[in-house]
Amino acid sequence: MAVDIEKIIDFRDSLSSISLLKVTQVFNKMKPSEILEIRGADPDIRQDLFKVLPQTAYEIVHIEDAADEDRNRLRIRKCG
Repeated sequence: MAVDIEKIIDFRDSLSSISLLKVTQVFNKMKPSEILEIRGADPDIRQDLFKVLPQTAYEIVHIEDAADEDRNRLRIRKCG
């Protein structure tokens, strides 16, 4: 099943606190049902992200954990 990704944020080679702020800014501007893909989202970053975003505001579409950090991905859909 193909997923249409409207927004992509790349955490690779970035400071997590600044990246988390960027995610919340982009997420707040998204329309309901739009999907955001976050690349380089390791388990620590994901845990911080889930603390920042209200649990009822998003739905997890896909989580990909890989040995290669460049392939760690998280896709979330904004709820209406």
